[in-house]
Amino acid sequence: MTNRVGIGVDVHPFENGRELHVAGLFWPNEIGLAGHSDGDVVAHACADALLSAANLGDLGSNFGTDKPEWKNASGVKLLGAAAKIVLESGWKIENISVQLIGNNPKIGTRRVEAEQVLSKAVGAPVSLGATTTDGLGLTGRGEGLAAIANALITR
Repeated sequence: MTNRVGIGVDVHPFENGRELHVAGLFWPNEIGLAGHSDGDVVAHACADALLSAANLGDLGSNFGTDKPEWKNASGVKLLGAAAKIVLESGWKIENISVQLIGNNPKIGTRRVEAEQVLSKAVGAPVSLGATTTDGLGLTGRGEGLAAIANALITR
């Protein structure tokens, strides 16, 4: 058996006038994130981790701004498409662990719901955590959100 691990990182600034979609969920009464798609940093980091583990490029090379069909796409749709690419290349997705970095939204009350949505998109367990940077950097100043994910795949 061959194991591969991939890391994915995503960062988006907040943008007034957009809805917030993070971890596959809509967060009412929150400022949305800028981006070609919905800006879901959690789903994007997970997708990048999967693609990285399988050495199949990244979000930009697979779903970039040069591909208008992905404009305003949901992060869950991108994550599902990335998982499909990985599976079709002969890999099995074992799990993903992802950490959201930012002050808002507060993930705790919706963590299980988010994990279910993300896991369904991937077809494997996804665990979600969250942290702040205690006021440091762009996330600490409330300018945007970041996420870091690790994916394990096997063949």
